[in-house]
Amino acid sequence: QVQLVESGGGLVQAGGSLRLSCAASGRSFSSNVMGWFRQAPGKEREIVSSINWSGGVADYVDSVKGRFTITRDNAKNMVYLQMNSLKPEDTAVYYCAVRIGAHYNYWGQGTQVTVSS
Repeated sequence: QVQLVESGGGLVQAGGSLRLSCAASGRSFSSNVMGWFRQAPGKEREIVSSINWSGGVADYVDSVKGRFTITRDNAKNMVYLQMNSLKPEDTAVYYCAVRIGAHYNYWGQGTQVTVSS
């Protein structure tokens, strides 16, 4: 059974940092793109960042470029999101997901990130 479990969320002041982790189990995703999404109250879910299988190519939504860094450890079946210089508008539930083909098919349960001003 495939399972993705996020951790590392919490409450932080603006300008602070958090590191999100996502542990995958049930199968290896070392050949798959993995991504981080977020959904704020009243807003649609948006992709924040994605990383290719080797970790050599990463993409970011414009609003987090230069502040967030996605990495992965295929040996541990883990993906991480380092978030620096956090802003109140980063407040959301953050989800990790795995892309199979053209779609993100596997999702975690999410972890809450709250940034206070």
